[in-house]
Amino acid sequence: QVQLVESGGGLVQAGGSLRLSCAASGSIFVINAMAWYRQAPGKQRELVAHITSGGNTNYADSVKGRFTISRDNAKNTVYLEMNSLKPDDTAVYYCNADVNTGTVYYTDYWGLGTQVTVSS
Repeated sequence: QVQLVESGGGLVQAGGSLRLSCAASGSIFVINAMAWYRQAPGKQRELVAHITSGGNTNYADSVKGRFTISRDNAKNTVYLEMNSLKPDDTAVYYCNADVNTGTVYYTDYWGLGTQVTVSS
């Protein structure tokens, strides 16, 4: 089994910054892509940022220029640096990883989420 544990969420004023971390552990052979998603109350879960094993990234239009995704492959960890936060960024942020545990398949794993609240 694989576990993803997010940390770094909290309450911040508009214009502030937060850094989220997500560490993967367990029966990991290799991790392919990693990503951050978010879900605000009453809304669908949406992709925030995505990073491949080679470091290629893409972002939701709403966070481009403000958020930066990065990863440390040696630590099986992905980060999300969030700057110039807005109240609309308030959501539960979820980590996602595409993991191979030693078989021919990759499996999607999710963390339990971390709350980010941005006050106006």
